[in-house]
Amino acid sequence: MHAICRHAEWVAPWRKAFPDGSLSASLEDAVGARAAADQLWLHAGGLDERDAGRLVARAVSAFPGVPIVVMSDAPAQAAALQALHGGARGYCHAQSHPDLLRQIALVVAHGGLWIGPELMQRVLGSVNARLDGQTAPTGNALSGLTPRERAVALEVAKGATNKEAARALEITERTVKAHLAAAFEKLGVRDRLELAIRVRDSAPVRSVA
Repeated sequence: MHAICRHAEWVAPWRKAFPDGSLSASLEDAVGARAAADQLWLHAGGLDERDAGRLVARAVSAFPGVPIVVMSDAPAQAAALQALHGGARGYCHAQSHPDLLRQIALVVAHGGLWIGPELMQRVLGSVNARLDGQTAPTGNALSGLTPRERAVALEVAKGATNKEAARALEITERTVKAHLAAAFEKLGVRDRLELAIRVRDSAPVRSVA
């Protein structure tokens, strides 16, 4: 685990979350020291979307194959989208709680994406709009799910939390978690974002006369 930040105190939560992690003051320093890391965490400070995207692109080029997480002092949706577009696997607040940072690292280590709830809602909004007023998708992608797994997948793809999905389907949160885990495995997805994309791609397209 390696972080890039000009001043160590700016990423104190990260240092607490990963006490064995190493730190460089700049990307150039990390490259010069040939820093070895299973993940690279970039402190983007208050960079706007363009500069954040450029920083990620440079890091991807310098550390090919290494998952990158961006830490921002002022998270913004536009910057998050640019970071992800540039190849980052995660985007979070630099002052996030150490427990959350460890959770992010775990998700990224398993190949998933981590984005904040606001950005997630924005991405899922397009899914919600496309599915609104339609019956459940019947495409091949969802054909392997049981009726209940499909129902849970649809609720979650629209942005519902486990609690909200449980309430909507009149089942327990524990049951939602079980069905969601089964749906993830059957669909070959690793997180809610990938699930939303899979559901979106399976939704029937309504023709307009």
